[in-house]
Amino acid sequence: MRKIWLIIKREYLVRVRKKSFIVMTIVGPLLMASLIILSNYLANESQEIRAIAIEEDGFKFSNQLEDTEFLHFSKIPSEEALLLKTNFEESPYYALLNIEKENFTLYSNQQISLSVSNSIENQLEQIIEHQKLKAAGIDLALLAEAESTVKISTKIISEDGNTSNSKAEGSIGIGFICGILIYIFIFMYGTMVMRGVIEEKTSRIVEVIISSVKPFQLMMGKILGVALVGLTQVVLWVLLTFAIATIAEFAFIDVNSTSTELNPEQQSIILSEISSLTGGIDLLKIFISFIFYFLAGYLMYSALFAAVGSAVDAEADTQQFVLPITIPLILSFVLIQPIMENPDGSLAFWMSIVPFTSPVIMMARLPFGVANWELVLSMGILILSFILTTWFSGKIYRTGILMYGKKASYKELWKWLTYKE
Repeated sequence: MRKIWLIIKREYLVRVRKKSFIVMTIVGPLLMASLIILSNYLANESQEIRAIAIEEDGFKFSNQLEDTEFLHFSKIPSEEALLLKTNFEESPYYALLNIEKENFTLYSNQQISLSVSNSIENQLEQIIEHQKLKAAGIDLALLAEAESTVKISTKIISEDGNTSNSKAEGSIGIGFICGILIYIFIFMYGTMVMRGVIEEKTSRIVEVIISSVKPFQLMMGKILGVALVGLTQVVLWVLLTFAIATIAEFAFIDVNSTSTELNPEQQSIILSEISSLTGGIDLLKIFISFIFYFLAGYLMYSALFAAVGSAVDAEADTQQFVLPITIPLILSFVLIQPIMENPDGSLAFWMSIVPFTSPVIMMARLPFGVANWELVLSMGILILSFILTTWFSGKIYRTGILMYGKKASYKELWKWLTYKE
């Protein structure tokens, strides 16, 4: 155990002292926050006012098209429309809408934005509907008064009979983010283990290390050391994200407010939004489960990645072995959205139990509510799977780590697995 601890310590300290770790851990949340703010800013800035010319014989549609925040309509004579079709560059118009009876055509010298065409289509559809209703003798004013908006509030009843507000948007957001993070972390830290094994093997450093420790001890030390690196990074990301959110909250408080005391809404804008979106969701349970599935899923997959790294001499040779390992992980990533559409279905249940997909799928299901027995069963199977994959990977690792100059095949791996000392 002491030797494994020394390897863990070495792997941990070597990686946390790297500049790449510092950049990703400290600057990463800042860059992500900047990216979100910048993308929202650019999205708003990219919405420019566009002038749409209308060519129509009469006023059946042209006098009913209403200007919007980003679209301004102008009816022009047919002669001007004819000239516009041949010379858009020098005109102030973005597009020309030609109306002939109920046939509509948009002309422009560039690809017309989907939002522009959709906005015009919606208005034209509404105009035609109103004209048909009017022709049928239906009073549009009465119809407008009859229009109603219904907003349903959802509540979750707990086992003790208490109710709490809930929003599907919060469950979808948390499930999607947790599932994606688990997927990224397993890939990122698993491949880190594989590359570390390949580097030590190709540089022949492993021959010196093996003289002091057993191959299985070396593999476990490397896996656990990188796991601690990942856990450190996750914790720091959570703390930094909370700090950035707090700073952003104070930064956006109205500094021109004449009141010396802030009302509760001003004091906790972000917290109140989070609270409203996450009502009825056990955040502590999700956080603990996230840490467990991150560590257990990583440990299981990294053992397989370490076995792959020990079986090859270069990273380019890993593809044939990595693909079968990662197919379940990729499949779970692809099915996150369908699973969240039906989190209690049989597909969701079995994929949250199967250990190769459970880290991602269970985290996607948890915000919607999962029975405790399902969670315990999933965790138990994942732990057993980690032990089994580590045992199998250890048998490959102890032989493959000292094999050079020969490309391993599946037949060779089977021989290493079934080899008896």
